Amino acid sequence: MDKTYVLVPRKCIGCRTCELACSFVHSNDGKLGRSRIHVHPIAEGHFIQMNCLQCVEAACVKVCPTKALARSEDTGAVRLLEGRCIGCALCATACPFGHIHFDRPAGLPVKCDLCGGEPACAKFCPSKALEMR
Repeated sequence: MDKTYVLVPRKCIGCRTCELACSFVHSNDGKLGRSRIHVHPIAEGHFIQMNCLQCVEAACVKVCPTKALARSEDTGAVRLLEGRCIGCALCATACPFGHIHFDRPAGLPVKCDLCGGEPACAKFCPSKALEMR
């Protein structure tokens, strides 16, 4: 992996385009998917983007009993191998930052996979608050 996904909160304008782009990329059967990134206001005119940090020593990977979460050699992202997942939600519980959410109807965790190395959130961010460097 040559590039790193970088969040730059001081550049975030709170437009939430990143959330929409993520939902669109993860759509299924004509319905928007659940966004893997969330923008939160922290002060008047200041925002912070919350997304999976792709931790080097990822707690979600360590706790998974079926090894359904694995690091992609191509992108460096921790990604879900759906066929291995048993829906135990231990990964969501283990994430110290709360960046994995469990989709109960689907029985699967929802987390950022960096869109295969070309994150839609970064591609469509008008203020370049999200970048691949």
